[in-house]
Amino acid sequence: MNYLIGGISFIAAFIFSLGGIGAAIILIPVLVTLGVPITVAKPVGLFYNTISLSGASISNIRNRLLDFRGALPIIVSSFIFAIAGAWFSQKVPKNIILALFVCFLLFSGFMFLFHKKRKPDIYREDNPVIRLFMIGGLAGLLSGLLGIGGGGIISPLLLILGLNPKKITTITAFVVPFSSFSGFLTYWSIGAVDWKLSVIAAISGLAGATMGTIFMQKNLNPATVKKILAVILLLMAVKLGWPVLSSFVS
Repeated sequence: MNYLIGGISFIAAFIFSLGGIGAAIILIPVLVTLGVPITVAKPVGLFYNTISLSGASISNIRNRLLDFRGALPIIVSSFIFAIAGAWFSQKVPKNIILALFVCFLLFSGFMFLFHKKRKPDIYREDNPVIRLFMIGGLAGLLSGLLGIGGGGIISPLLLILGLNPKKITTITAFVVPFSSFSGFLTYWSIGAVDWKLSVIAAISGLAGATMGTIFMQKNLNPATVKKILAVILLLMAVKLGWPVLSSFVS
């Protein structure tokens, strides 16, 4: 099981780092499918995001690809609201959490699949601080509540806002470790962390995300990556959503 989770963590981090998204969005449904309780899987996913995307962000900073001004408002609000989301998750029934997770996967998948590409000359270059703060707050709340890091909501909303996809990728990869870490600390404080599983996933994820970021910088085809991410997210939504729907119907 440890080798299997390590391998899945590496592959997921490699693929999702191409879009600057924390791979916990896919790792958590996989862990749940393998029989890991979601209360254990969520802090594993948050720790995994923290470590894996920290490596990706270091690579982006070294190559001077990161827009710090665009990232800062999202970091501040997501860090704060992730704590609230993690605490609130203890009060929400498991089936509701899983249903929200499925909705999140569907939203992210369809956004990556159907969002229309803008022409390069109309990407906005300003930083709308209030909107960025609101996006970070929503992402942080979902990050703590679902254990996903929030990258899957940040990227689609920044696309709608009109930012350049390459800029979005680096901002998201930089923001997610902060929101993930604050959510993880909250879960740790309430004693919900499986350290062995977390370390295995995180080390594998760090290797995968680092290699994925290097590949992105040299060989990235944005359209292809978006389609791959969309298909993976939608397939996992169907896989995870069917038993959830059955439980509500029954």
